[in-house]
Amino acid sequence: MHPTDNASRRSVIRSFFATMAAAGAGLFGVAHAQTSDTAKKTSSDNAAPESKPPLFSSWVTYGGFVFIAGKGEHGPGDITVHTKSVLDQLESELKKAGSSMEKVLKVNVYLHDLHDFDAMNEVFRGRFGPNPPVRTTIAAYGGVPGNSLVEIDCIAAR
Repeated sequence: MHPTDNASRRSVIRSFFATMAAAGAGLFGVAHAQTSDTAKKTSSDNAAPESKPPLFSSWVTYGGFVFIAGKGEHGPGDITVHTKSVLDQLESELKKAGSSMEKVLKVNVYLHDLHDFDAMNEVFRGRFGPNPPVRTTIAAYGGVPGNSLVEIDCIAAR
């Protein structure tokens, strides 16, 4: 056997074991990260045990994501007042869940009246930073529950 063949064979074997070690470390590292991140946490985790279970949570975290329930404004005002209030509520919930408006990935907007679309957009623009999330906007048939002119929910990264 030629000396360069032995060196080449050793190089291949070393490379193989290095690859296997890296893959193993990656698998165990990912598994460890997933187990610590996948615990579901909710805004209602600390509810009193004797109280009725809540209808829904205001926010839920799972993995690297934060899910915020739909927020509405049920007081007086036009679509601009309602939209500002709802976006302020979303921001507050995101902070409680360990996220921020800049980390929002997806937004759903439900309007009571599609004619409010442009005025809602004026308040909405810029609230999520220079790179806004993807968004779906619909006019809800029959209106938004609770007499709100707009309801918004979102998904964000933590």
